[in-house]
Amino acid sequence: MFDFALWLNGLAVLALFAVAGWLLSLPLRNVSIVDIMWSLMFLLAALTYAAGQVAPGPRAWLVITLVGLWSIRLAAYIGWRNHGQGEDFRYQKIRADNDPGFAIKSLYLVFGLQAALAWVISLPLLAAIDSTAPLGWLDLAGVSLWMLGMVFEVGGDWQLSRFKRDPANRGKVLDSGLWRYTRHPNYFGDFCVWWGLFLVALSAGGWWSVFGPLVMSVLLLKVSGVALLEKDIADRRPAYSDYIRRTNAFFPGPPRAP
Repeated sequence: MFDFALWLNGLAVLALFAVAGWLLSLPLRNVSIVDIMWSLMFLLAALTYAAGQVAPGPRAWLVITLVGLWSIRLAAYIGWRNHGQGEDFRYQKIRADNDPGFAIKSLYLVFGLQAALAWVISLPLLAAIDSTAPLGWLDLAGVSLWMLGMVFEVGGDWQLSRFKRDPANRGKVLDSGLWRYTRHPNYFGDFCVWWGLFLVALSAGGWWSVFGPLVMSVLLLKVSGVALLEKDIADRRPAYSDYIRRTNAFFPGPPRAP
C-alpha cells in the first residue's frame, strides 16, 4: 500500500536537510558538499519512513541496515576524496553559467533538485519499510544484488583511489581490476544497489516503487554519471579513447581486442 502522507514526510525532511546544506555552502562558496549529502538523503528518508511505523518489521530493519551501510560509506568516501580540493569542476561550470545570483539559485538548482530526486528514488525504501509482509526469496535476491553492487562500488572506488595516489600514474588510465571489465564499476555498483533494494520492495508488494531505480538508472547512464564524466575526458586523457574501444561503458564484460 502506498502511504502518500508518509512519503510527503520524507520530502519535508529532505527539504530541510537541503536548506541546511545550502546555508552551509554559502560561507564556503562550495556547493560540492551536496555530493556528500546525496547518499545521506536516502538514509534520512529511510529513518523518516521507519519513524512513521508503529513497530518496524524485519524488512524495515533490513532496509535501514542496507541503506545505512551504503550511505555512510559513500558519504565518508566522497568527503575524504574531496577534502581540501575546493569546488568540483562540474559545479564551477554550473556556477559560471548561472551567475550573477548563483548563491540564491543554488538552493533550487543544486540542493533542492537533489533532494527532489532523492525523494523520488527513495520510493523502494518507503515500500519496503511500510510493510508487514514476511521476508521471502525476493528479499534474498535483493540482498544478493545489493552485495554485488557494493563489491563493484567499494572495490572500484578503492582501486581508483589507490591508482591516483601513485604519482607514476598521473595522466594514465586505470584499466586493471574491476576497471578492466567496465569503465564505471562504481556506477554499475550503484545501479545494482538500487535494483537490489527494489527487489526487497517488490517482495513487499511495492511494484509501484520501480520509478525509484528507473530514475537512478537514467541519472547514472544519461545525466550525472557516465554521460557527464565522459563528455570531454578523452580530450584531457588521450589514452582514454583506446580504453573506450576496449572496455564496456557500464555493464561488465570481457575486454575487447585492441
